[in-house]
Amino acid sequence: MNARGSWLMISVGLGMLLNPLNSSMIAVAIPRLSHAFQLNFTVISWIIFSFYIASAITNPVAGKASDLFGRKKIFLAGLIIALAASLLAPFSPNFGWLIVFRIIQSIGTSMTISVGMAIIRIHVKEKQATALSVLTIFQSGAAAIGPFIGGALIHWWDWPAIFFVNIPFVVLSFLLCWRMIPSDEASLTARGMSFREWLVVMDATGMVFFTAGLVPLLIGLLSTKSSGQITAANVIAGLAGLALLGAFIRHELKAASPFIPIRTLAKYPAITWVNIEFMVVNLLFYALFFGIPSYLQTVRHISEFHTGMLMLSLGLCSLLASPLAGRWIDKAGPRPALLVSAILMALGSAWIVTWNHTSPMISVGLALAAFGICNGLNSVGMQAALFKSSPKDIIGVASGMFSTSRNLGAILSSLLIGVVMGNQFSFEGFRVLGIILTAIALSLTFTSRRRRESSPSSQ
Repeated sequence: MNARGSWLMISVGLGMLLNPLNSSMIAVAIPRLSHAFQLNFTVISWIIFSFYIASAITNPVAGKASDLFGRKKIFLAGLIIALAASLLAPFSPNFGWLIVFRIIQSIGTSMTISVGMAIIRIHVKEKQATALSVLTIFQSGAAAIGPFIGGALIHWWDWPAIFFVNIPFVVLSFLLCWRMIPSDEASLTARGMSFREWLVVMDATGMVFFTAGLVPLLIGLLSTKSSGQITAANVIAGLAGLALLGAFIRHELKAASPFIPIRTLAKYPAITWVNIEFMVVNLLFYALFFGIPSYLQTVRHISEFHTGMLMLSLGLCSLLASPLAGRWIDKAGPRPALLVSAILMALGSAWIVTWNHTSPMISVGLALAAFGICNGLNSVGMQAALFKSSPKDIIGVASGMFSTSRNLGAILSSLLIGVVMGNQFSFEGFRVLGIILTAIALSLTFTSRRRRESSPSSQ
């Protein structure tokens, strides 16, 4: 890779790290936010849900918009939105306003994630798995330092500091990307487009159906667990969400320019399988990423600062695994690495079930290290599998869908934690969570092995 390509990777990587940085910092902030706003665990979980629901919607929209209007413009716009949210969130007068600014932050950082992948796919021609491993280093590095930075900032200052820390990253990325990302023109389809035509092309109706279906479904499920009983209101909310999601699927099948291209995914089944697997591995990863800090602080009574120190083992192992995964996947393809990752996740999840109230911290560190290695293998392997199966003309949409799969996995992980834990995080609930994750990881291992055996390279 030449010098310009390296600087392009750095410029884009600095913008893409904002999303995992803010995801990881919030993991250690949950107990402090719960205390600051006097809210129970189920309600405070919406600081996670809102971020990932907004990301799930933004990623395919940003990917499609970048294909139509130019990738550089969308990437820089995302940085500006992220900057505005980071400046305003610390001054939130209540939890509702904090959720609003968190959603805005999610929109901006998600634009950089999906568009950044497309920029690298277009402008880096050689050794793409290695290039992807560099991007993963930025994202894994953010995941590595996020809990530590978040824990330190919350310990020495308070939760508003986890928003202010974004500002130098945003400014530096904007200045570098303004210079390094090649300019690209809007497509012929987008030129001279009216606002009404823009809404049709971006499928605003599909976005409304998707959001209107997902939110009441989550509210119904979480409220049932929180109240300890099934009420008519909870049932109605859940059924309304399912009905609206059904209407969303029906609309997407008929839409000329769908928000989530279901027909396109059916045409390229390999893309569909990559997205499903990526959603499942992120369900596993984020369930532990959000669950273990709460376990350490609530059950083991460890401070935010020391929780962040322990969480470093996850991010650092992911950081170290990413470049090795890039070289391995360039030579052998993504499937062997993904199979090893699935096995490690199954072993790590089973190991968590053996913990008790006095388990040594080295045991926690080893489990985090195993999942860090899995994250490095999955991030590079899944992206390489996506690029291998995606035509160049839909790479923006494919990248957006891929990022949405990550967000859906994170949403499902947060939902799983909320359903298992209810109003209060407990050791018993954490053990049940470990059992569920072990079952999911074993199923993923079996599926990965079957897919490797049936792939052409294995025959």
